[in-house]
Amino acid sequence: MTPVSSHSPHGRPPLRTVQVLGGGTAATSAHVRSLAAGLVARGVRVTVCAPAEAEHVHDFTGVGAEHVHAPRSSDPGSVSALRAACADADLVHAHGLHASFRTALALGGRHTPLIVTWHDRTPAEGARAHVLRLMERRVVKAATVVLGTTSALVDRARRSGARDARLAAVAFPGPRTAPRTEDPDGSRLKLLAELGATGRPLLIAVGALERHRGHHTLLDATHGWRRLEPQPLVAVAGEGPLRGELQRRITDEDLPVRLVGGRDDITDLLGAADLALLPGRREGRPVLAQQALHARVPLVAADTGGIPELVGDAAELVPYRNARALADAVVRLLGDPGRRDELRAKGTRQAAGWPTEDEAVAQVLSVYDELARPRPLI
Repeated sequence: MTPVSSHSPHGRPPLRTVQVLGGGTAATSAHVRSLAAGLVARGVRVTVCAPAEAEHVHDFTGVGAEHVHAPRSSDPGSVSALRAACADADLVHAHGLHASFRTALALGGRHTPLIVTWHDRTPAEGARAHVLRLMERRVVKAATVVLGTTSALVDRARRSGARDARLAAVAFPGPRTAPRTEDPDGSRLKLLAELGATGRPLLIAVGALERHRGHHTLLDATHGWRRLEPQPLVAVAGEGPLRGELQRRITDEDLPVRLVGGRDDITDLLGAADLALLPGRREGRPVLAQQALHARVPLVAADTGGIPELVGDAAELVPYRNARALADAVVRLLGDPGRRDELRAKGTRQAAGWPTEDEAVAQVLSVYDELARPRPLI
């Protein structure tokens, strides 16, 4: 960790930053907490504007930051509260498109530097896609610097008119190694029994039950391995609006799939799994892909967004919405232990090259340093 003085030269007070989080995904919230911890450790005053439930889950105050409740809505009252929280900030850093949009509204007419990090972009069509494009243009016009977690997001920011767009260093939001248990084999067997996967391959998919996550493609693909002996079981962890629709398909078509709901033991699920599946469309850095490579679980993922950049050659990539290709990749891997071992080794090497939390904080500090000169931070 690179130390910095808690005070600037010539008796100036420490730098004060406001981190704005609109709720966001668990990975985005974990990144903000990690960033806040690193900044506080380096003498920076940090205020995190986020919904109360995000503070409850991620405990920003526990790492030394101040928390200010900031609802997700963009109504005048919410924007006014955010404006007040940013009143004496040297820099404001917003995470995600919606949080960035509200922050741009709150800072309207001020000269406070605004840094924006785009972690992902939810696919949208029709009127909603048009609204998102308008929001993006408004945000990049207001932002001093836009950080994108993938090259595709950086390119999108530039196409939208960003003056300065850069690739963000974002650390893996969790432990670098799987936790050790006193009886790993016993725990695994217990979990397999709970899922109904004893004596058969277990495939894990994780993600909200939403249209762009590729769950229907996954259900289609299960027809490609139903006749294998033993028959693989897919466990899908997550909740969302498609639960009823997906469960009806599973029941009507007698598919070897279980919807196991929201889980707080994803690391354990991966530890019990033979393969991890990521069939959806994501433009950011999917947490499951990172977790799978760290846990040395072979991954089959859709070749979309930031996934190829994230995993390199350490996963089997298949075309998005191509159930046949997904099924073929799964069947091929289940029948080829050598290839699975190769992916495990490649995954370990790939994950070793991802940014650490210290590197992510150092990059952000370097950006802050540019924008807050002549105040040196590093």
